[in-house]
Amino acid sequence: MPEGRPGGGPGGLSGRPGFSDLFTALPVAVVVIDPDDRIAHANALAEQMLNLSERVMRGQLLTAILPPPEATQDRDGYGYAVYDTEIATARGVRMRVDFVEAAVADHPGWRTITLHTAAGSHRLGHTADRIGGARAAEGAAAMLAHEIRNPLSGIRGAAQLLGPSELTHLIVTEVDRIAALIDRMQEFGDTRPLPLSAENIYPLLDHARAVALAGFARGVTIEERFDPSLPPALINRDALTQVIINLLKNAREAVRNERNARIVMSTAYRHGITRSGATGQPRVPLPIEICVVDNGPGAPADIADHLFEPFVSGRREGQGLGLALVDKLVRDMGGIVQYSREGMPETTVLRLLLPRGTP
Repeated sequence: MPEGRPGGGPGGLSGRPGFSDLFTALPVAVVVIDPDDRIAHANALAEQMLNLSERVMRGQLLTAILPPPEATQDRDGYGYAVYDTEIATARGVRMRVDFVEAAVADHPGWRTITLHTAAGSHRLGHTADRIGGARAAEGAAAMLAHEIRNPLSGIRGAAQLLGPSELTHLIVTEVDRIAALIDRMQEFGDTRPLPLSAENIYPLLDHARAVALAGFARGVTIEERFDPSLPPALINRDALTQVIINLLKNAREAVRNERNARIVMSTAYRHGITRSGATGQPRVPLPIEICVVDNGPGAPADIADHLFEPFVSGRREGQGLGLALVDKLVRDMGGIVQYSREGMPETTVLRLLLPRGTP
């Protein structure tokens, strides 16, 4: 790629056969910024969203066409993302978007900016309609709690009669954790915040993986791609464990008909990821990323925007409460959960973004 412009001529992005057409047809607004902070390219959706042609925008300073959100003081060279933020275009149009900036690999100074309109409710995990839906799920869960407690006691007693073993310990630990969760479910009407603390997430991920492999995901490969330097996250231990188990169970169902079924658990530290804070409060950084990825077909198109709503399921036998509970628990921990289809070949990614624990 020439130093002058990525995509500006032979050897650049558009120098690849068909890339120009692909860039134009991308289903998300994309603007390419050069090292001088000027706009080099904008695709068709960006032209439509900003109400300006690429020819008019090209060569203009980014700040003159698309002033970045206020949260850009967190920029550190790794890119950043600001979810559910309001921006004003050069034409004075205000809109709510997800604003994501990323560096162009191997081309220092070049960046791409993508804009996702009003923040795709199924991606964010904290919009008003989903909060209302989660409350309905909470009510249903509370009604079920009493019926679940009795068989749990029987399971725990039977496990203890089996004598000490690794599997027995796993069963008893899980029963106790679920019993504690039920205690919480029976108080869903309680508005007190979930108790949070700075925790190492890896023992919880290991435990969730062990539960999956010993039961519903037996025989399925669950890979781990972890960042060993990840700092503690601000979480509730039982809530996060339940979230990961629910996501693994969801992934297992998704790959049930795949010949080479594969699930991946990954972690990463994401610079510059933030969400809206309380009224009058600064935005909240969410640098701790946990992903559960599967190679299944993904959610049906007609329900993809409603995955985190209660009683919505892509399976005939599904109850549609698992992801609604995930959404609720993640919000209680101050984070967000996203669903997306990514990569080539495409995989399903359920991504948790959580606050960092206070050092």
